[in-house]
Amino acid sequence: MTESSDVVLLVEDEEAYIEALTLGLKREGFVVHVARNGAEALERFDTTRPDLVLLDLMLPYVSGIDVCRQIRMRSTVPIIMVTAKDAEIDTVVGLEVGADDYVTKPYRMRELVARMRAVLRRAPRAPDPDVPGEVLEVGTVRLDRQRHEVRLEGQEIKLTLKEFELLELLLANADRVVSRDTLIDRVWGSDYVGDTKTLDVHVRRLRAKVDSDGAGQSVITTIRGVGYRYETSHRPVLTP
Repeated sequence: MTESSDVVLLVEDEEAYIEALTLGLKREGFVVHVARNGAEALERFDTTRPDLVLLDLMLPYVSGIDVCRQIRMRSTVPIIMVTAKDAEIDTVVGLEVGADDYVTKPYRMRELVARMRAVLRRAPRAPDPDVPGEVLEVGTVRLDRQRHEVRLEGQEIKLTLKEFELLELLLANADRVVSRDTLIDRVWGSDYVGDTKTLDVHVRRLRAKVDSDGAGQSVITTIRGVGYRYETSHRPVLTP
């Protein structure tokens, strides 16, 4: 059982899953709050201030996709979405709007808890105002690790946790290729067992927020069969 009492907002409308998950997660040391539809999820998110959201995509009233999108507009809290076994389109859309990871039903509790702990380990800690943050500066991009903040030409860019970690790793290795395996191991963990398309979706989202202008050259280039590289010769600009 974990010694921490991380707060989980479980968003699920199937009672059988709610009962099993609540019992299983409490045994693992989590504090569990339950929302049974999308509208309730948004209300409870503000009142419970969870450390992680476990979000089913098939919800009444407000869809899981819309819940994920609205949470991402005001928070970088880790979100793991739960999808039907063959709902690949929903999975990709969920990742596009800001989910950090996903699991498919039916799932094993051990795997789910491992995924949850992995994203929680990588969640940003609250900054200490008396300690200067560690900063990466590449060209006009400034990444503050301590404050979990990215600025481009002085203007803040809102990134999810995974987008931030990907950019951090790419900036730290600017003009060098970072392999797909390295990116997955460092951002999702060496024990990650999900689909590698998760990486591609997050890179695509990151490009949409920080990309180059004019010549149509992305600051994050794909090295086919190997990985990705941050190009300092390309000028990043804010995307409206």
